[in-house]
Amino acid sequence: MERLLENISSKVPLSKDLEETIIAKFKLEEFPKNQLLLKEQQYCRRLYFLEEGTVRTFYYEKEKDISSWFYNEGHFFASWYSFYSQQPSFEYIESLEESKIYSIDYFEYQKLLETIPAFERFGRLLAEEQTAFIDLYSKCYMFLSAKERYNLLLHNFPDIELRVKLGYIASFLGISQETLSRIRSRK
Repeated sequence: MERLLENISSKVPLSKDLEETIIAKFKLEEFPKNQLLLKEQQYCRRLYFLEEGTVRTFYYEKEKDISSWFYNEGHFFASWYSFYSQQPSFEYIESLEESKIYSIDYFEYQKLLETIPAFERFGRLLAEEQTAFIDLYSKCYMFLSAKERYNLLLHNFPDIELRVKLGYIASFLGISQETLSRIRSRK
């Protein structure tokens, strides 16, 4: 739970009471490789924190599996649209490695936001961080070449090629595996 507490304390001061509440409310689960945590049309009722492992979010477009993001240790993740709006998800969440994941139920999360001012600040900062990152990626990403998109991915997730299938990386970048191989060979 050290990474989880570090992540939260990097955003807000962590009092002893808040630390104890986090320890009590966040539950540890272990997932095997290739386990679905969420399926399309399910409600994302948990906010996740990745202690160990790698996960991806993905969706299907014309029956093709499209990776939408990858998460590694030390990051919160969810089907953000589904979690924040409490609407059915349009994507899946899958563990790509054996993973240790802390999570909190949506309704427990909301209760903490309502009752603990420091946690409310944390929740706001987390939402702002996710919104800013998604906004930056969505606006600049479409104007980048395939090589630039690949380099940006490596900047954000340096060891991704060791942990994620190249086909998933290619689908995330919107290119074929052959194009990805050509880009990688020119590094």
